[in-house]
Amino acid sequence: MLSPLLLGVLASAIVFEFINGFHDTANTIATTVYTRALPVRTAILMSAAMNFIGALTSEKVAEKVAMTIAHGLVNVSLELYVILAALLGAIIWDLATWWFSIPSSSSHALIGSLIGATIVFTRTTSTVEWGGVAEKVLIPLFTSPLIGLCIGFLLMKLLLELFAYWHPAKASSLFHKLQIASSLVMSYSHGNNDAQKTMGIITLALIAAGALPQGSGVPMWVKVTCAATMALGTSIGGRRIMKTVGNGVTKLDSALGFAAQVSSAFAIETMTALGAPVSTTQVLTTSIMGAGSVRGTKKVKWGMAGSIFTAWVVTLPATMALGGVCALIIEMIL
Repeated sequence: MLSPLLLGVLASAIVFEFINGFHDTANTIATTVYTRALPVRTAILMSAAMNFIGALTSEKVAEKVAMTIAHGLVNVSLELYVILAALLGAIIWDLATWWFSIPSSSSHALIGSLIGATIVFTRTTSTVEWGGVAEKVLIPLFTSPLIGLCIGFLLMKLLLELFAYWHPAKASSLFHKLQIASSLVMSYSHGNNDAQKTMGIITLALIAAGALPQGSGVPMWVKVTCAATMALGTSIGGRRIMKTVGNGVTKLDSALGFAAQVSSAFAIETMTALGAPVSTTQVLTTSIMGAGSVRGTKKVKWGMAGSIFTAWVVTLPATMALGGVCALIIEMIL
């Protein structure tokens, strides 16, 4: 028999994953939609299917991210209400940034909120695995966008060299087709990395409730639930954030969109293999910046880029505070 508190945690985790679906997944199809490689509805449904497949990947390499969330950030057994507070803090941040069309990171929102709730629960910072946070969160926070930026720049430069003498209409037709393929890969990569965070938090809750032994892997029913929920959220779409990513950083065409998606997918898959929870939003945005800057730095809207960067930096401390406040409120209620 599941306790009301555990049911509350599971329900909140599903809500978080649903929001993640329309909050972050909009980024994976933004370039495809804005270059008109695919209609919005088709792109959303395609992305939902690939997110489901990516999230359901059962290979051990894909579970590394989930295990980072479940076992690599804190070194104390948490009460269920702490996990609930972490989820609520992340949900509040995701909804706020979605409302204001800010492409922030659901991944870092969940991690920051979990850290903040844990500090309030233990009344000390020593229970946080700061080495693990640095290795698996802070370093990828800066390196994964840089990888996207550099590969985006180099790949776009290569494409311009290779197709310099092609007729523009012929090149555009080719890259429309290639962009559909790259969007499929990008959506798969997003599902493969992002869904693992919620799988990890649910696993952590089940261990805290005694429903799973310490050190357990992700149960199959958790994988299926998270995969299906993310796919459902994706199918709803996230057009607010899609506008910011799709045309807010630089003027897109099909070649630039293809270069950005390929660069992003490479960076995300690399970090997934290392067990690092990264932000699809960050990686794709910097990939677009890198590809766009090949045509001149003035082609990139650096003011918008600065606003997005500020949101990245603020997310962790802001969600630590939110998670801590939620934990305090739930403590008082209980």
